[in-house]
Amino acid sequence: MAPAKRSLILVLCFLAPVLFSAVPWLRAASGQGRLLAATPPMGWNDWAHYQCGFTAQAILSNARALVKTGLAARGYNTVTIDDCWMLKDRNASGNLQADPQRFPQGMKAVAGAIHALGLKFGIYEDAGSATCGRFAGSGQPQGGGKDHFLKDARLFASWGVDYLKLDGCNVYAPPGSSQEAAYRKAYAAESAALKAVGRPIVFSESAPAYFQGTPEWYDVLTWVRLYGQLWREGSDMANFNAGNPNRSRFRSVLWNYAYNLPLGRFQKPGNWNDADFIIGGDGGMSLAESRSQLALWSMMSAPLILSSDVGKLSPQAIAILGNRAVIAIDQDPLGRMATLVRRSPDVDVLFKALADGDDAVAALDRSAAPVQVDLRPSEFGFAANAACRMDARNLWTGAVQSAVAALHARIAAHDTAIWRIRPSAACGRPARKGTIVMTTTSRRRDVEDYTRCLSAAGRVEACAGDAGESWIVTPGGALQSSDARCLVAAKSGPVLAACRPVPAQRWRYTLKGNLINAADRQCLTAAGPARKTQSLKLQPCEDNQPNQIWSLPN
Repeated sequence: MAPAKRSLILVLCFLAPVLFSAVPWLRAASGQGRLLAATPPMGWNDWAHYQCGFTAQAILSNARALVKTGLAARGYNTVTIDDCWMLKDRNASGNLQADPQRFPQGMKAVAGAIHALGLKFGIYEDAGSATCGRFAGSGQPQGGGKDHFLKDARLFASWGVDYLKLDGCNVYAPPGSSQEAAYRKAYAAESAALKAVGRPIVFSESAPAYFQGTPEWYDVLTWVRLYGQLWREGSDMANFNAGNPNRSRFRSVLWNYAYNLPLGRFQKPGNWNDADFIIGGDGGMSLAESRSQLALWSMMSAPLILSSDVGKLSPQAIAILGNRAVIAIDQDPLGRMATLVRRSPDVDVLFKALADGDDAVAALDRSAAPVQVDLRPSEFGFAANAACRMDARNLWTGAVQSAVAALHARIAAHDTAIWRIRPSAACGRPARKGTIVMTTTSRRRDVEDYTRCLSAAGRVEACAGDAGESWIVTPGGALQSSDARCLVAAKSGPVLAACRPVPAQRWRYTLKGNLINAADRQCLTAAGPARKTQSLKLQPCEDNQPNQIWSLPN
């Protein structure tokens, strides 16, 4: 080999690792880098506070406020511009055009200013022919024709986009195609386009939100994980109302929490259920309610995407939203959704395993009055013995207790207590314990109306929070009640009996949420009118049948 060629190869061998580590998109494009969105994305979006009433100045003002308040340093590092940023028509070259009234210097200049602050830049588009605001979309025109997914993805990459939110208004379904198939085709096309442009762009999908309340919802939740890193699966958060800034928005928070919590089976690192924006600290949210939203979203490992006027947040709100210890629960690399340990008419108790062997516990007071909670390790699946103790840290106050036998708290109305616990060796490993929940098709947007609990009495009923609604899912797939009996498929239907290692007591849990008995291969089914007390039956499994879909402890 010639000396000059040998020298060039040596130089390239030396520089390659340096360049590879210095340029993140090279690692991602090669397929050898870190998982995209390995933890839930965090950042800010304009929509829930501004809707279409924003300009470049408002976007950059919030970006600077993220840095100034320290929230960016806590992880809120992606600034995303939502709908209404573009014109209704494309230019002569077929490209999207930023609204010159809102963005007189263009979108690339805004992206550059955001990047100069050390932040990432996100943008909004739509999988349909037009956005929800009737601006130019990326999808097929109504009636058919060529889409713009690849063209728009190339434009976004040239601007330096790091995050894309793709909405789902005005998606064209050609004759002979279902709406669900049309959405899947559009989101798959966007995913392929983003992969083709050579820049890692986190992909936020809105497809499931357009099917909530329909049987196809679970189909969409099954395939979105193949294409993007996070997905909106239900209702929008209530928007800020400048004409009535103190109008309560907490009911919206509770509803989004309610529909998101039972979907833990769809989630893993790189794939996140998105319960919509964090509006804590903004108008219509008390400090107690702001604590609750951050705690609940963190227990669910949901994306933390603020949508407020950051520069007007109070110091108390900034302290809540920037709480490192609570954010660490959200960003835990295990990425597990919390289990609903119990639900009473007033209180929800949640438990979440963490990657380092610690666990997180939260208790939400949904009522309008203070409540007292007393929580023992056995409720979370640990051994029920006197030697089982916990070291516990209150994540709001920072107070630490050592070797306690229980967690105690007086919780204010609409507030949430949250602890990080480290159980002693005597506690053993926690069983997979908590409620088994069925959701209804109710449109009342109410936590209690939406969920029903499986009871050891052999029925599905309104959750009461008693011991009969506590179940252990054993490693062998048995469902063990609080009185140590197991659910068995008998000739007369599902009954509780002494636990034995037999197929009739083994249940296979599917991604769609079915519990299929190993003996007769039929599905556990709630019989009778929804939202009332229902009996249990075994019936042939039907596709996405609501009374055959269950949420188990994670």
